[in-house]
Amino acid sequence: MNGLKIPFTGLQRQYNNLRTEILDATDTVLRSGNLMSGEYTDQFESWLAKKNHSLHAITCHSGTQALEIIASFWKQYGLYDPAIVLIPALTYVATANAWRRAGWTIAIADTDSYGLMSLPKMSKDIKIRAICPVGLYGHALSNKYYDWENTIFVEDAAQHWLSRDCERMGLASAISFDPTKNFNNYSNGGAVVTNDEILNAFARNWIRNRSCHDSSSAQTGTNSRMSEVDCAQMMVKTRYIDAWQTRRGEIARHWMEQLSHSGIRSLIDATNYQDHCYHKFVIDVDHRDQLHQALADLGIETKIHYQDPIQDLNPYQECAAPDMLGSCYALSRRCLSLPIYPELTDLEVEYVIDSVISCV
Repeated sequence: MNGLKIPFTGLQRQYNNLRTEILDATDTVLRSGNLMSGEYTDQFESWLAKKNHSLHAITCHSGTQALEIIASFWKQYGLYDPAIVLIPALTYVATANAWRRAGWTIAIADTDSYGLMSLPKMSKDIKIRAICPVGLYGHALSNKYYDWENTIFVEDAAQHWLSRDCERMGLASAISFDPTKNFNNYSNGGAVVTNDEILNAFARNWIRNRSCHDSSSAQTGTNSRMSEVDCAQMMVKTRYIDAWQTRRGEIARHWMEQLSHSGIRSLIDATNYQDHCYHKFVIDVDHRDQLHQALADLGIETKIHYQDPIQDLNPYQECAAPDMLGSCYALSRRCLSLPIYPELTDLEVEYVIDSVISCV
């Protein structure tokens, strides 16, 4: 044992590096006494809209609630009956939960070997009204999801929004600032990104319960905002996100090159590297669980994203036809996420990949 302990995320290291700036920003907000919906919220939303080449960014409590806001908007104004949304089998369960909470019926599609949603040949009796692909692990989405007629296209961009120069697709995107994400808030946070003026107004009402004071409105809502402290801290991180992404890309490229000689498949490869945002570095291996334990014994924390496809979770077992799913199971049984974050030292980068290769 060489004594190296490599956690899955670099949250503690990131905070230690930014501690003075984070504490200064926090102190400035608290001394002002303005804790909600102030200048830092405005600054962060403006930065986020510009970063995503969009007109509007509306911050809220989480990426899940951002997606629920979008789903609620289209349920109310789309006039779809039945309201059925197609989501991928491999994603965090929040994707399904957000749409179901907004009143939609879930349909589940298989994924390809990269974990991206495949577009099935659906029965004519199943009328899909919305498609919600997920850029799993940070993989950019393709234009193929536009091919379905009479459907709305919504991005669950929680994992991939920084890919391909933040190029947005579809009618709206849900972004997450969960602590595990590339661009993270220390508590939580999310945002709706859109060019649609009506959705912008709907979302701003939804996050402030504003419709409750309008007797003529049928819209419901809640209290779902990022605080001024959250937004001030995120503005500190805007100074560093590009450098962080560059470092992630350097680590991913090095690991790709090392693995190319080992026979181990990486889900970041020459076909998608340029457009990826390196949210997760996932490998596809035999005996995944044994490798997971072997790396833990060497002090390297790894994760499995995701061990159970959505249709295997109790609330969604009725949502997929058995003959439509297969590839997602192969990947869910073989995928392993390695720790990747900009605070990894060069020594740790080498130790992780050398350990993987030697243990397989």
